[in-house]
Amino acid sequence: MPTQLTPPTSSPSQIQLSSAHRLTADTALFLDFDGTLVEIASHPQAVRIPPRLRDTLFALQQQLGGALALVSGRRLPDLDGFLAPLQLPSAVEHGALRRDAAGRMSSAPAVRIEPVLQAAQALVAQHPALLLEQKNWGLSLHYRHAPELETLCLREMRAAQAHSPGLVLMQGKYVIDLRPAGVSKGTAIAAFMGEAPFASRVPVFVGDDVTDEDGFEQVLRMGGQAIKVGSGPSRAGLRCDSVAHLSAWLEASAASLADAHLERFSR
Repeated sequence: MPTQLTPPTSSPSQIQLSSAHRLTADTALFLDFDGTLVEIASHPQAVRIPPRLRDTLFALQQQLGGALALVSGRRLPDLDGFLAPLQLPSAVEHGALRRDAAGRMSSAPAVRIEPVLQAAQALVAQHPALLLEQKNWGLSLHYRHAPELETLCLREMRAAQAHSPGLVLMQGKYVIDLRPAGVSKGTAIAAFMGEAPFASRVPVFVGDDVTDEDGFEQVLRMGGQAIKVGSGPSRAGLRCDSVAHLSAWLEASAASLADAHLERFSR
């Protein structure tokens, strides 16, 4: 029988996500996007959506009573565009904007991003291999095509961030993110967990990057489980080798939930 996700009893690096782990009917599922549901692409708009991803997410949302949300650094129009016609509950821009299960929007207070935006624009003008992704509450400066510029980008963006005290700097996989202080993927998950249909469920968050660690910490604090996709140090108690591995696991979890539902109603 599949077992419910439970807190690990040994080192996170020793526990691999497997068919023995399944989501249960009382799970609240939170999912990062890039590097988790889709492979990271050379350009943010060049990601490829796996053929069955939309169907899997829809099935999971139905089987979990609507308790599924995306928690991403992306802009909301990006996620909605990639997953159309699905419009899932979502926390975007690292928690700065959130759409709840009823479609209501809430956001962090506006912050002054001009100093960091100007610094990022100057870097991109000098080094065309860099990519600037401007957002409503911050920005992402990607250096995937110029990893040798990491030190320069960090130095310049940290200097600019000093003039934007309302922003926090985070470094992810070949990217520097600036987001509002006081919000994170963790605060977004906590907000969802205070609302229907997430409340009173067991939170599970899946992510792949350093920027997901706040979310991992939050679900663990609430007695839930964190799943890390890929390698690297993490608070997460379960590991998943790849996006493809996670996709297969989510599909199997959706099928298992459907079978359990049928079994309950056939008794």
